[in-house]
Amino acid sequence: MPQPIVRFTDVTKRYGNLTVLNNLNLDVEAGEKVAIIGPSGSGKSTLLRALMTLEDIDEGIITVDDEPLTHMPARDGRLVRANARHQRKVRGKIGMVFQSFNLFPHMSALQNVMEAPVQVLGLDRKEARERACELLDMVGLGEKHDHYPSQLSGGQQQRVAIARALAMRPKVMLFDEVTSALDPELCGEVLSVIRRLGAEHSLTMLMVTHQMGFAREFADRICFFHQGRIHEQGTPAELFGNPREDRTRCFLSAVNEAQ
Repeated sequence: MPQPIVRFTDVTKRYGNLTVLNNLNLDVEAGEKVAIIGPSGSGKSTLLRALMTLEDIDEGIITVDDEPLTHMPARDGRLVRANARHQRKVRGKIGMVFQSFNLFPHMSALQNVMEAPVQVLGLDRKEARERACELLDMVGLGEKHDHYPSQLSGGQQQRVAIARALAMRPKVMLFDEVTSALDPELCGEVLSVIRRLGAEHSLTMLMVTHQMGFAREFADRICFFHQGRIHEQGTPAELFGNPREDRTRCFLSAVNEAQ
């Protein structure tokens, strides 16, 4: 039986006395699209940041593509805390798109997408350029290659950020509230690109979102987070149509009223 491509096993993350991830267990299958929803402070973004090794975990283990991310084998066979080199190697299988676009302002859209494959993967500039052009075309920015971030709308900048993450050829893509800084029209642009990625590519995707309609349409599974744990999970039809837990029903009702 194939192993999950992402596995959180008894993962705990604390900030002082505050426990943000509380003995979390989560398996994600290859090619699965998982939407993560829940109130602010429930641990959603921390989960993604831990998977990108932007946050160290206090307990447990995270595995990616059947290889420990947070740990590595010692000479005697025991698992010990991973060093930075090991984490970089395993993290190369993951791409992440953040709320803020984080583009280099002095580089064009094409240069932003080319930079990491050249600097990190060692691609020659011709191959990196071809890859970047293909990805910018795919996200609908074929005519914006030479535009700088200041010349692009928020939605266009976010699409460049998606192309930049894809340029590293990840197996797993993480999206952290990628539409939260955008107005509704631009939000639609970005969600359309993500929707197409999901339909046309065998990427595994984890998305933290407040866009319930998109989560319902896009995801294979919805995980509702509360107090650092998965409080309830199921297919979109199950979780949105007939939630079992009172806390889930309360959250969905509040979101529906707000929207």
